[in-house]
Amino acid sequence: MRRISMKKIKDILKLRYIVELSFPKIAIATNTPKSTASDYCKRFEITKYTIEEFLEIDEDKIYQLLFPERKETSKKLLRPMPDMNYIAKELSKRGVTFTLLWQEYKEQHPNGYGLSQFKEHYSRYKKKLNPTMRQTYIAGEKMFVDYSGLTVPVIDNITGEISKAQIFVSVLGVSGYTFVHATSSQKQEDFIKSHVLAFEFYEGVPKIMVPDNLKSAVISNNKKGIVINESYAELARHYNCAIEPARPRKPQDKAKAEQGVQAIQRWILAIFRNRTFFSVDEINQAINPLLDIYNDKIMKKLNKSRTQLFNEDEKQYLLDLPANRYIYKEFKIATVNIDYHIELLKCFYSVPFKYLKEKVDVKYSTTLVEIYHKSKLIATHPRLRRMNDTSTLKEHMPLNHQYQNEKINPQRLLNWAVSIGSCAKEFVQNRLDTATYPVKAYRSIIAILSLSKIYGKLELNLALGYALSINASSTKSVKSILSKKLYMQSANNVTNTVLNSHENIRGSDYYK
Repeated sequence: MRRISMKKIKDILKLRYIVELSFPKIAIATNTPKSTASDYCKRFEITKYTIEEFLEIDEDKIYQLLFPERKETSKKLLRPMPDMNYIAKELSKRGVTFTLLWQEYKEQHPNGYGLSQFKEHYSRYKKKLNPTMRQTYIAGEKMFVDYSGLTVPVIDNITGEISKAQIFVSVLGVSGYTFVHATSSQKQEDFIKSHVLAFEFYEGVPKIMVPDNLKSAVISNNKKGIVINESYAELARHYNCAIEPARPRKPQDKAKAEQGVQAIQRWILAIFRNRTFFSVDEINQAINPLLDIYNDKIMKKLNKSRTQLFNEDEKQYLLDLPANRYIYKEFKIATVNIDYHIELLKCFYSVPFKYLKEKVDVKYSTTLVEIYHKSKLIATHPRLRRMNDTSTLKEHMPLNHQYQNEKINPQRLLNWAVSIGSCAKEFVQNRLDTATYPVKAYRSIIAILSLSKIYGKLELNLALGYALSINASSTKSVKSILSKKLYMQSANNVTNTVLNSHENIRGSDYYK
């Protein structure tokens, strides 16, 4: 079996053993075949670890546990199929639940299907009988999210410029309990912030989030599979829930969201049509009391409000909120440079020297940068803001700042400089001598010496001589000297001085 990424393996195990989702739902949420998800779960169960212990194990050891050299094969047990006609008949009786029927089935067939598979087989049976039948929801399972097509104008009270606030709407599947939040855009950071506030509004987390296919949530959703935006996927991991995007052009997948959006447009946004707002915060303050009125409104068919249904039938089934609120992060894959730093937005952050040239995952927020290697946190830094700033931790440095067993070292750089010229040698030696940590200067020196491939050795040697005379040492400065040929003036002065003092030169007086 082809291995999948460790991040996805952990997602499968968390969704199965913490969130307790069925394999079909896990398959959709992780874009993994159902059989593959099932196989990894079986492999995990053989290890005898608890899910919490297993997730803390080193990544390489996890692979060893899941793929031992000797694989024991076990015969598949033949499981009796439930009587679907009987189940359909019994479910029409008041008070009869799937759980009760499954328990009766298991008493008769101890080796029968689990509850999730029992429900899955019945769901397939129903679709064959009536493909267009109405969808049903499980309490605490799904939260549908979407943006309202209507926006709210916001006037800048200084410039008078008018922008449009976006209206985020989330609806719980069973109760219809609704949350509304205004943001300045539909960008990823605002989209995720609205989710965090929705979870806090519900005081719990649904097992599955059902977004529409906007770019802040889904990169692609087609026959080849579903690709979730990494920041949105990280939000789901933090709250231990799954993401199940609505299928394109399948409105029945997000019927609850569309119903909620229409209701919010009528009961809240329509009221704002003649109001003037000067900030998004002002809109949210106006939304809150109207949202309470909407959720507390008695629904005629049920004779209960959404708030009552939520408190009675759904709230207790939501997952607990984690201790820490999710902080929005962005992601990047980086390669550790020869100076044991990675580059992020033109700033540099160190990692332990042993990870030289390795690929690492970088997670960064407005205040913090976290660097991971094979899912293991190896470095943490405060976020830098000024271009070319560097954050270096002493414990990350190699002994004596040397590249042991590596091709790049100070002597190789000096030899390279000698091949260019005496000025180049003096320039490199000066950079190595004055650098606080010589290793950190390697990348800049290599970039400067590599300019000889573009401008030639003679030109670069003259430019580095000029750079020494004006105490310039950065790559940018040397490039400027070369492009503007600033070294020519210095070279001409040197040439004129040498020639004018030579004994064989007659001089202008000779011709008078």
